[in-house]
Amino acid sequence: MFVFSFHSNAMQLPIHRLLNRATWIKIHLYLALIAGFFFALMGLTGSISVYREELDELLNPKLVIEQPAGKRQSLDKIMAAVQAAHPTRYGSWTLEMPRSAHGMITVWYDKPRETFFELYAPLMVSVNPYTAEVVASRFWGQTTTTWLLDLHTQLNLGRFGWNAVGILGLLLMVSIGTGVYLWWPGWRGVMNALKIRHRDGMIRLAFDLHRLTGLLSALILLLLAFTGFHLSYPSILETLTGSSGMEHGETGRNIVSTAVPNNHPVGLESAEFVARGPFPKAELRRVTTPAGDSGIYRINLRQGSETNQRHPYTTVWVDRWSGQVKEVRDPNGFSSGEVFTTWIWPMHTGEAFGATGRLLWFVAGIGLFVLYVSGLLHWLHRRGMVKDRDVDFSRLRPLFYRAQKIACRTGLMLFQQAGFLLQRAKIYAPRIIKDCTTLWLRLRAMISQQKRLGKDNWD
Repeated sequence: MFVFSFHSNAMQLPIHRLLNRATWIKIHLYLALIAGFFFALMGLTGSISVYREELDELLNPKLVIEQPAGKRQSLDKIMAAVQAAHPTRYGSWTLEMPRSAHGMITVWYDKPRETFFELYAPLMVSVNPYTAEVVASRFWGQTTTTWLLDLHTQLNLGRFGWNAVGILGLLLMVSIGTGVYLWWPGWRGVMNALKIRHRDGMIRLAFDLHRLTGLLSALILLLLAFTGFHLSYPSILETLTGSSGMEHGETGRNIVSTAVPNNHPVGLESAEFVARGPFPKAELRRVTTPAGDSGIYRINLRQGSETNQRHPYTTVWVDRWSGQVKEVRDPNGFSSGEVFTTWIWPMHTGEAFGATGRLLWFVAGIGLFVLYVSGLLHWLHRRGMVKDRDVDFSRLRPLFYRAQKIACRTGLMLFQQAGFLLQRAKIYAPRIIKDCTTLWLRLRAMISQQKRLGKDNWD
């Protein structure tokens, strides 16, 4: 009887501690003190990176075509201009089409010798599509916007930083979960917990801002942390969903040419024309040139049903010697697990929900920085390192009224987008439910398999 009681208490004690509010406060506090700065850094750099292209054009006005005139030059002529500017760079190039009539074609060279040993630092050649003029040649990571994006994705520490950011995503999910649990005041105290009391001093204001900001941004931040983790560790999601080769930036199968090289290879324009055969209404996004005699054209198109804007999955491989289509990848034939995987990147960037989603994601990233600053201020005050002060908002009234107008406009824009979001939800909700069911069945199968293996090893 004594032994039974001892084991019973031993088993109940961790559960009791787990449900103890003081324990959750410590977990939330220690996570903030250890990783809070990196959370804030991820939030700020992520918010800026949402509008990376727009900021790059703002900082480099020469990349914007003020008055587009005439027709675009052929892809062959544009590629010839790039090769003339970089005659010693051999191998495959990828031409990315501009998103607007005022944008440049960006031609990518994946592994230049100058940055060969870096994790990701391709050469970016900006070409005027109307004149075929090479406007700029820059390396990834050596411009302001790409440096900030590297800071967001890998802390500028290469593979180690890439893995660390994935772990930070897991820790952020725990921090958000504990924060919401600690905030919950019960149904009767919800309205009181949403108040912001600025007349009670700076520390009270910081604490109320911390709670309200955390509550309003919790769902978006959880989604960002979840998708960010899987972007750092794509193999985990691929294993669960059975969608190998679907990670962001993955080019699909490595298909080679089987035709005999000849003196009449297919050009870029001809390869694009052939690729449009299966998808006549699709939008051209990227064209990758062949490398070597066994190389093959890879044409990326975007169908109207695809969520990805910059990196769609519709792909056609065209043999440059025979001009024949070697293989086609159509997202409409994807399994539920593959469809779920295609959503990871656009959900992380907000582009899955259009301009409204990008704006909300931008605000949520700023909110993560506000959470860190307000929480740190409150902790420093409790440690006696910061004194409380009165808050005077009388000088900020003009700014408040202006912010109120902006908030009203934003609310109107969200209302206008509500129909679009509801329509998307109707289309993809059944798929998401099916994906979750598939994930659950796979997890059960994996657990059962592990149990069987453990039993066999024990026997």
